[in-house]
Amino acid sequence: MLSEAMTALAAAGGTAVVEAAGTDAWTGVRHQVARWFGRGDPQREHAELERLDQTAGELEAARPAEVERVRIRQEAAWQGRIEALLDGLEDIQRARVVEELRTLLAQQTSHRGVSAGQSGLAVGGNVDVRADHGSAAAVTMGDVTLGNPSQPGPHQD
Repeated sequence: MLSEAMTALAAAGGTAVVEAAGTDAWTGVRHQVARWFGRGDPQREHAELERLDQTAGELEAARPAEVERVRIRQEAAWQGRIEALLDGLEDIQRARVVEELRTLLAQQTSHRGVSAGQSGLAVGGNVDVRADHGSAAAVTMGDVTLGNPSQPGPHQD
């Protein structure tokens, strides 16, 4: 049975895989995760690359109403895979593999730039969008209908 810390690390790994899918970071994350799972076995690494591609494909194909459910399912699946790998190792080997995973996740966090998927907006800092005097403000709004237009004349606050 894995410790709470290892379970949390596995959860972070699952989240990292899903968050990277569809972003500029995906290629690097994909190869690092496959290499980590492969443990030096090229066939196993190739199988992991296929699983990672399947994950990215499912996330990309998800309809907007399904995206969150698919993300949660994929995060849980990758967490389970990571837990299974860790659980199957002897203590000494597990400690080394856990450190490798921590390093991989730390690299992803430190290299994680700002990116967004299709039709998304990524911001690397604070955003302050304001509307006043009965107006609307947003980055993307789609179809918007506002109440009565403002009347010409003196401006009141």
